[in-house]
Parts: sequence; C-alpha cells; structure tokens
Amino acid sequence: MTVYPMSRRAVLQVALGAGLVPTAAFGGDSAPRLRIAGKVANGAAVSLDRPTIEAMGLQSFETLTPWYSTKVKFEGVPIAKLLQSLGASGDKLVVTALNDYTTEIPVADFAKYEVLLAVKRDGQYMPVSDKGPFFIIYNFDSNPELKSKVYYSRSAWQVASIEVR
Repeated sequence: MTVYPMSRRAVLQVALGAGLVPTAAFGGDSAPRLRIAGKVANGAAVSLDRPTIEAMGLQSFETLTPWYSTKVKFEGVPIAKLLQSLGASGDKLVVTALNDYTTEIPVADFAKYEVLLAVKRDGQYMPVSDKGPFFIIYNFDSNPELKSKVYYSRSAWQVASIEVR
C-alpha cells in the first residue's frame, strides 16, 4: 500500500468537509473568512466574515455551469459592490483558492457581466468540500460569450483571498 503525504492545508480541507474540524481552523472564529488586500482604501488588508459579506446585500441568479448537471441558484454579493464598499481601485483581481489555485480576473468584467461572490448554492451555505465557502461565479446563461474556457477559468471556488492590483 502506498501512502501519500498530505499538507496541513489538505488535511484541514478534508476534515472541514467531513465536519470534523470547526471552521475556526481556517479563520480564528466560527465563520469562514475572506482576506482582501492590495489596492483597497488605506491600503490595509481586510478579513471579512460571511455575515459581513451578506450584510452588503445578496443578489441571486440561476445558471448552468460545467460543474453541475442542472441549473443552480447562486446567492451572494456582486463583486462590483464588494469592491466599491472596500474602496478598491485596481484593474484586476488575483484570486487564490484554499488549494492554491490562482486566477486573474479583469475588474472590467464586473461592470459588463453578472458576477457574484457566492455564499449559497440552492439556498444552502456551501461547505469547503463542495466549492465553498466562497465561490466567484459568472451568470453563464446571461451571455453566450461567457460559455467559454476563458470565463470558466476565471470562476474560482473555495476562495481564500483576493488581491486587488
């Protein structure tokens, strides 16, 4: 039998997904947290919990994605609104997921398309084991142009941090 070592982060992700470890293992309290840094007001990084993000005002849309076999309803805060509330002034975001996946998203996308920082899918909070707790998602059904690898790759789940550049 071959045993493959797992990083501490991978072990925590598996344990979180199985409900074995409280979310505090990633954020210091019971709510998942999102770190946003870079070109934001005062240049100071912020750490937002889910209730703070939800208080910005949730919106929703239903869309087909490459990751689910049926239409899915996502609820979250529009990325444009999130950036505005933080006084962000950059022209791109560098998004990093819990598994270190990184993608760059032009800020111009948020004025042109519906893009959410989703916290819920089909009315339920998303666990780490199923693309949560935060998912940057485009409304792929709103524009045929969005049904492409370019926009699919800009979507990111298990979002841990965003850097505004």
